[in-house]
Amino acid sequence: MASGRAPSMRGVRTRLPRFEGLPTVRWTRRGEARPPRGASWTVRASLSSNDFRPGVTIELDGAPWRVQEFLHVKPGKGAAFVRTKLKNYITGGTVEKTFRAGEKVQQANLNRTTKQYTYMDGDQYVFMDMTTYEETRLPKDDAWAKYLKEGMECEVLVWNDKVIGVDLPKTVVLEVVETDPGLRGDTQSGGSKPATLETGAVIQVPLFINIGEKIKIDTRSDQYLSRD
Repeated sequence: MASGRAPSMRGVRTRLPRFEGLPTVRWTRRGEARPPRGASWTVRASLSSNDFRPGVTIELDGAPWRVQEFLHVKPGKGAAFVRTKLKNYITGGTVEKTFRAGEKVQQANLNRTTKQYTYMDGDQYVFMDMTTYEETRLPKDDAWAKYLKEGMECEVLVWNDKVIGVDLPKTVVLEVVETDPGLRGDTQSGGSKPATLETGAVIQVPLFINIGEKIKIDTRSDQYLSRD
């Protein structure tokens, strides 16, 4: 005679359904990803302030920001913190903001598309998708325009279906068009001088650099790296 009690599930292994074609999510907290089959969804990632670097994009107060500068500070007393200079992609304004060391912030969900800078039309820079030949136009922003050269490939950034900016390659090679005469053989003194590049940008270069030389520049820090 049946007892009426439900059979025990202890020790029984069950197979969870697989969601074909959906992205794998690594969770930092307890939880599950159980979207319906065929659903469109987005996972918003978080980022630690300890991982800030120039060029990192975060979202604050409903807007995307780019980390321009950062400094980890560990005082003799009190908690460590990270001092930053941020640039708003929408307004172009900059602010200085301090975060607790290890503080979690939202990473900006940007769509990046590689396009080639083709020409300037009035005060707008024209970028072309070399596969579809679709053009994207952007007003000048010195943060990226100062190193931009025709034919250069860049990443055009889209946030909430709006084109908001351009990310240059981490390094570029440009020609020096104006600077004081170089000091022959002076490669060890450590001195520097201003030099104007073919795009109009002005950076500090070693004393031995001459007009006509091509040099490699870090576009994130505006620093001379080497002769090319």
